[in-house]
Amino acid sequence: MSLQDWLSNGWLTEHPSSRQETADLLSVIDRDLHDCQTPGLSADWRLNIAYNAALAAEGYRTTRESHHHRAIQSLTDTLGTDGRTIAQLDALRKKRNISDYERAGSVSDVEAAEMASLATKLREDLLRWLRSEHPKLLPESS
Repeated sequence: MSLQDWLSNGWLTEHPSSRQETADLLSVIDRDLHDCQTPGLSADWRLNIAYNAALAAEGYRTTRESHHHRAIQSLTDTLGTDGRTIAQLDALRKKRNISDYERAGSVSDVEAAEMASLATKLREDLLRWLRSEHPKLLPESS
């Protein structure tokens, strides 16, 4: 399914973005990437990194149930993220849900580090994509 199909199904809503919104979303990512390195912070919280800026920059917002799942799946159509990375992110999303809603201590240090590494890579991919597809949305400092 394409993002246009998702829009028709009501899984997305149109959302015009701005340079300021992109800068704000990047600052959230940067804050979380910094904070996930805090000594003594549980692996559960270190895993909990934000990663939907690409969807907002493309002009849509997810709606309804499964919005994190859809945000991850949309990365194929927005950033061109490969299937292996999508599967890895989705597995970590499920771990995050378990640690947030069901059971503390379910995330390993390795998984938290893996999420931080993926988030760093996605941030780089996002900036590359913005330069190519939406240069007017790039913050001045990028």
